[in-house]
Amino acid sequence: MSQIKNVAVLGSTGSIGTQTLDVVRMHPERFRITALGCGQRTDILEKQIREFHPQIAAVYDVAAADDLKIRITDTDTEVVSGMEGLIRMCGETPSDIVVTAIVGMIGIRPTIAAIEAGKDIALANKETCVTAGHIIIPMAEKYGCHILPVDSEHSAIFQALQGRADSRIRKILLTASGGPFRGMTREMLKAVTPAMALAHPTWNMGPKITIDSATMVNKGLEVIEACRLFDVNPDQVEVVIQPQSIIHSAVEYEDGSVIAQMAVSDMRIPIQYALTWPDHIPSPAAGLDFRKMTAIEIGTPDNETFSGLPLAYAAAREGGSMTGVFNAANEWANAAFRSGRITFTQIYDVIAEMMDMHQVIRQPSVEEILSLQDEINRLCEERYG
Repeated sequence: MSQIKNVAVLGSTGSIGTQTLDVVRMHPERFRITALGCGQRTDILEKQIREFHPQIAAVYDVAAADDLKIRITDTDTEVVSGMEGLIRMCGETPSDIVVTAIVGMIGIRPTIAAIEAGKDIALANKETCVTAGHIIIPMAEKYGCHILPVDSEHSAIFQALQGRADSRIRKILLTASGGPFRGMTREMLKAVTPAMALAHPTWNMGPKITIDSATMVNKGLEVIEACRLFDVNPDQVEVVIQPQSIIHSAVEYEDGSVIAQMAVSDMRIPIQYALTWPDHIPSPAAGLDFRKMTAIEIGTPDNETFSGLPLAYAAAREGGSMTGVFNAANEWANAAFRSGRITFTQIYDVIAEMMDMHQVIRQPSVEEILSLQDEINRLCEERYG
């Protein structure tokens, strides 16, 4: 029997976090939850605390944390709050691996704390890699930590790279479902409402990521993340539309061989692999039934209609702080669209304008990355608020 692995989950109340706990439930002989953290959804967190008995629970919202303390006084779990609390749960608790599943740039500092403490990272917080990859990737190497991707596409690439020895990558084939509006024109997209955009045809995700998928901005963020995680340039990453979400991504080697990873659309598969790497073990997910597969559709993205993707490539090629601008502008625009303040197609306008205005910082510090978010928010409010 394998030694029990201690797991901390930052973002335990969201889609990735709750599915991580599904994996832990299936394998109590392999995993122990030592820390849980969330933004403010303490109703869910309380239930998780009572089931998994973590040593520490962190809540970013201070008022929500204070309320939780009162509700769980009958348990042995310590409640901490604010950014200091998130940093402490990731850096100080006795965990072997930290699942970073919280959404947004809020995940940067806790991820850094976990790496500095020598913990492996199951990375689901793509904003950390997109905006601060130039910091966390070398830092993980310095501290001897593994960064294990949780996104289904990056997990597929990671799996396709196992055992490659000295083989060189010619191209990464990053798949996308195309979202709910595949085939629409730019004019048609102007009428898209938040309710329409939140109805993803394949994946069950949180609202922010679901909107990002509908705009194809999520795929742009994944292009940037792939460049950082796998040390390739943007021109080596090709986005491929695969509507059934059966092929989760592939790697083409210099001899023309293509190795793809296939599975049902269930995030518990890549989550579990990040926790069990390099082993594949029984999963809560169902297997593929090849007898029922009649065809696998392949297509190319419509970059004129879904202009978030070419904007992401432009940010990746520019590098430096431009990827942070792309991410920050999208975060503001995504939230503004969901609240009805801007239209669907204006999301692209916001990102393009913020990128046009920005003077690139070649090697931004964490402080500069986070202050950039504040500056982008201010500019967006002035122009679109």
